[in-house]
Amino acid sequence: MRTPLTELVGVRHPIVQTGMGWVAGPRLVSAAANAGALGVLASATMTVDELRAAVRKVRSRTDAPFGVNLRADAADARERVRVVVEEGVRVASFALAPSRELIAELKDAGVVVIPSVGARRHAEKVAAWGADAVVVQGGEGGGHTGEVATSVLLPQVVDAVDVPVVAAGGFHDGRGLVAALSYGAAGIAMGTRFLLTSDSTVPDAVKARYLAATVKDVTVTTAVDGLPHRMLRTEMVAALEGAGRLRALAQAVRRAAGFRALSGLSWTAMVRDGLAMRHGRDLSWSQVLLAANTPMLLRASMVEGRTDLGVMASGQVAGVIEDLPSCEELVARIMAEAAHVLRTLPPP
Repeated sequence: MRTPLTELVGVRHPIVQTGMGWVAGPRLVSAAANAGALGVLASATMTVDELRAAVRKVRSRTDAPFGVNLRADAADARERVRVVVEEGVRVASFALAPSRELIAELKDAGVVVIPSVGARRHAEKVAAWGADAVVVQGGEGGGHTGEVATSVLLPQVVDAVDVPVVAAGGFHDGRGLVAALSYGAAGIAMGTRFLLTSDSTVPDAVKARYLAATVKDVTVTTAVDGLPHRMLRTEMVAALEGAGRLRALAQAVRRAAGFRALSGLSWTAMVRDGLAMRHGRDLSWSQVLLAANTPMLLRASMVEGRTDLGVMASGQVAGVIEDLPSCEELVARIMAEAAHVLRTLPPP
């Protein structure tokens, strides 16, 4: 299936595996790329040296194009951009809008720039700055998310910009791909669906927790870091939501002390990082500590398998996913379903 997305990045199928921290490592990314999708490596949880090693590991496992997800606000963003350019990575994606200068630097080096956005105005801004395409995530998507459903946000963005638009939030099968294409999208991006594959390195106990979830078990909460965050409802989430300020602060300090040993950060550095993430929001001190430790909260579940201590970011589709196919099986199934839907549509 050829679309503006496949032509732009050189993949066989209009499907993107999103850059999920602690999840989208070399194994998953190379498996997605070999299946014909655009695999995207998550770099925010890596050092610069680890990123370069990870890119080379992906390259050793596939000849297909792949991407790297970057944080535009990272202090070492330009060092990471240099790695992407020097290693010949095809695509740079961003969770936060990159600057006009960063977009120009990447494009001058021949890298395709695809920021993720959650609002029409953000899509218009990055398109005007030279972004080659945008991923637009509706409220169904996992992690930090907005309030507008994909079915409302997607056509808004498609009508507003002249670059390819990739739809994210609520997609897991071929029917969704056809629906996105009918809205004018050039493809779909999926996180939770790729997390729940046999190629994902997420521990089995965590995958089982996702598979057992119903749509009502996926919630949006601000209790973790002060931002709307879609995740599985767990005992930890319930405790944070039900705690008063003093109790929440005590819990945050206790958890931060445990995660501090893993991260190697000082208390001063953790508080500084949390304050930097406030972006002018009115966060409690417990939320400041948790905001600084959100990557470690994710690591606790996605790497260590601690469903009791970790955060399990999740799209609503977790409630309808029931199996763990390989990336090859998943992509082939989606494309077969899409072809079937297109064949059975009534003639115009």
